[in-house]
Amino acid sequence: MKVSELRSLGVKELEAKLKDFRQEHMNLRFRHATAQLDNTASLRLIKRGIARAMTVIQERKSKGQDA
Repeated sequence: MKVSELRSLGVKELEAKLKDFRQEHMNLRFRHATAQLDNTASLRLIKRGIARAMTVIQERKSKGQDA
C-alpha cells in the first residue's frame, strides 16, 4: 500500500490496517517456516507496509491529529 493511500486514512483506520498487516505478516512467517510460501518477497513487502503505517500513525500523533 502506498503512503499516499495511508495518509488519506484516519488514525483509527490506520491502526486497523496496521493490525491487518501484522496478522498477514504472522501468516506469511508461518507459511515460510513450513516451506509453503512460494513468494518470499511478500514478507518484505508486508514488513514495509507495517513500517509505513507506523510512520504515518506516529506523524499524526506527534502533530496532535488523533481524529
